[in-house]
Amino acid sequence: MKIVRLAAAVVVLVALVVLSFRTTSSSTSAAPPVPCTTSALGRAFGGQLRLSSIQNFGCEGEWAYVWATVGTGAHAIGVTEVLAFHTTSQRWRFVSRSLDCKASILPSVIYHRGCFSN
Repeated sequence: MKIVRLAAAVVVLVALVVLSFRTTSSSTSAAPPVPCTTSALGRAFGGQLRLSSIQNFGCEGEWAYVWATVGTGAHAIGVTEVLAFHTTSQRWRFVSRSLDCKASILPSVIYHRGCFSN
């Protein structure tokens, strides 16, 4: 009788382990990498912000900062922008520095380099 119970317990344990592994491996899918390049970040600029050049940038996860020059000639100005990557459109978009520049929201490097300039 004890052997039957032990065998049943082992079978149940093995089944649980197999189901647990199967569920974990099938539900985990790697997210596509977030593009952190000057060309990907530069596509966020448009409209009144005609990008001339990017002097510095950095990304952490789905957040980025960009130090750039917009406009040309006498109308060129330096700007600092904070961006968020939108997975549905696969594009970077500007965020409101007045709303999102909080240490509790942004990664440290984005917070310090994107929120305390210009």
